[in-house]
Amino acid sequence: MPSNDKTLLVIGYVWPEPNSSAAGSRMLQLLSVFRSAGYQIVYGSAAESSQHAVDLAGLGVEAVTLSLNCASFDDYIRHLQPDVVMFDRFMMEEQFGWRVEQHCPNALRILDSEDLHFLRHARHLALKQGERLSNTHLYNELAKREIAAILRCDITLVISEFEWALLRDVFNIPAEILHYCPFMQGQVSASQTLAYEQRGHFISIGNFRHAPNWDAVLYLKESIWPLIRQQLPHAELHVYGAYPPPKATALHNPKQGFLVKGWATDALSVVGQARVMLAPLRFGAGLKGKLIDAALCQTPAVTSSIGAEGMYAELPPGLLVADDAQAFAAQAVGLYQHKNQWQALSECAGQLLPARFSKAEHGPRLLACIAQVSDNLATCRQANFFGSMLRHHSLKSTQYMAQWIEAKNRLKALQS
Repeated sequence: MPSNDKTLLVIGYVWPEPNSSAAGSRMLQLLSVFRSAGYQIVYGSAAESSQHAVDLAGLGVEAVTLSLNCASFDDYIRHLQPDVVMFDRFMMEEQFGWRVEQHCPNALRILDSEDLHFLRHARHLALKQGERLSNTHLYNELAKREIAAILRCDITLVISEFEWALLRDVFNIPAEILHYCPFMQGQVSASQTLAYEQRGHFISIGNFRHAPNWDAVLYLKESIWPLIRQQLPHAELHVYGAYPPPKATALHNPKQGFLVKGWATDALSVVGQARVMLAPLRFGAGLKGKLIDAALCQTPAVTSSIGAEGMYAELPPGLLVADDAQAFAAQAVGLYQHKNQWQALSECAGQLLPARFSKAEHGPRLLACIAQVSDNLATCRQANFFGSMLRHHSLKSTQYMAQWIEAKNRLKALQS
């Protein structure tokens, strides 16, 4: 590992759970890139601890517990003086960004957007209203908050080419402060994937706490799976995901072949044994970790246009796309039954990660971007006038709200 005297502070929305969510896997990929460059890394979060959280110490990362709306963070970061601060999702920039600017004004501020929360919200709103997505849905309150956080930061990491173009073309965000940084897969193991004949059943997988995943499971249960079972009466759908609530486990029905399995200790193992992945996502944003896992296992998938977004670009796809229940079920049945089609898609899926989501390609690009902006920080910030305007004291509503909550908490402690 190269020597480096720079320190990175990551302010996490949650403690990373790579076996629970794509966001957790992505965070570990980012930490790995910084570690490979020799950064000293501190990961802090105000979230509750989790039994599924990764052992950060085992990765050479220091873990610290942060407090919301508390001056203790000011003392901490003033002492730490990190060279780079990375906010995990825009909500963390809202909470801590103004404190970072006050006490470490020369620290490079990076926003890892994960996916665009306002886009996911807009699509959910359009779905509930039965309408096509339009600017009326996109220009929502969440967009104002998230775009403001993007403008206040020096670099925003955007996981999808579609979202990068949306920010630039629809919201006029300067391309200079956006950096395309998708999933970054390391060297893929040469382990043998299972053949068509060795696989069975369909699979659906995704963290149940993520609203698009829960909607997809309900959509499968109520609209798609009955159509598939009419043609494949002995087929099974294995539904995996972290944190299944009672309303999800209540859907378990062996007679219908709808089996809610819950937590998967090894997601790649169960995905690699399935013949076809089903991901009928009706709203959402970013890249879909489940489809990355499917490609890694060379498991063909049927998904929606939203699910396929940002995945294959000009490459031959390793999945099929359908946006209504009848077409989705027909694609799923055909793919499950036809070996030649299945093999062709499986081979295409195997080409995706090295071609588009390689750590060897995107890791150095990220580090080069950070170095370039760091070396020209004053010039870059001067060019981002709207960002400096948003940081002006008259617009710092999040700062004043946090200070009001902090004062209220101190008064409450004194009274008790």
